[in-house]
Amino acid sequence: MRTPYLLLDIDGVLIPFPTKDGTTPSTHARHDVVPTGRNPDDPVAIWLDPAHGPLLMDVARTGLVSPVWCTRWSQDAATMIGPLLGIPPFPYIDLPRPQITTSHPHGYLWKRDHVAVWLNKAPVAWIDDDFTHLDHEWAARRTAAGLPTLLIQPDSYIGLLPEHIATMLEWASGLPSGQPPPPCPQGGPEPADAA
Repeated sequence: MRTPYLLLDIDGVLIPFPTKDGTTPSTHARHDVVPTGRNPDDPVAIWLDPAHGPLLMDVARTGLVSPVWCTRWSQDAATMIGPLLGIPPFPYIDLPRPQITTSHPHGYLWKRDHVAVWLNKAPVAWIDDDFTHLDHEWAARRTAAGLPTLLIQPDSYIGLLPEHIATMLEWASGLPSGQPPPPCPQGGPEPADAA
């Protein structure tokens, strides 16, 4: 079995959402960033935990998973968010920007259809704060079909915790070891015949 991908969301995972009173976890530091296409005079305030960088680098060094950004931040995840955490450019899935008013237009996370095609038959651990029960059912079906799939869902107001990573590493270390995944083209889909 090939090495699983580790798909990483950013909003609600690395960047927690502020609570109703506007607070964020005390572990997170504010950064003002200018995403691609945004006016430089209108930066976006984000909060990042500096401990996440070393944590994710330790994960990458294990060789148990191959990290890939899976977020609307797209290339900015690799060129903006990652560097703020001291992370070298991970590949990213180039997700579309659908005109939707909910994250669950069909009852499940809008990213899932794109991710399923991109993954093809690859095993995956996916960390996102926005799964529904239909996403968990999809993961169970994939796993039952011999495609190990783990979904981890942090609290969007707290974000990624070390125990989430511990759960993922325990899962990955229990899988049969195998070949590393094929090279992941920056922003491109996985080759359809790579299984």
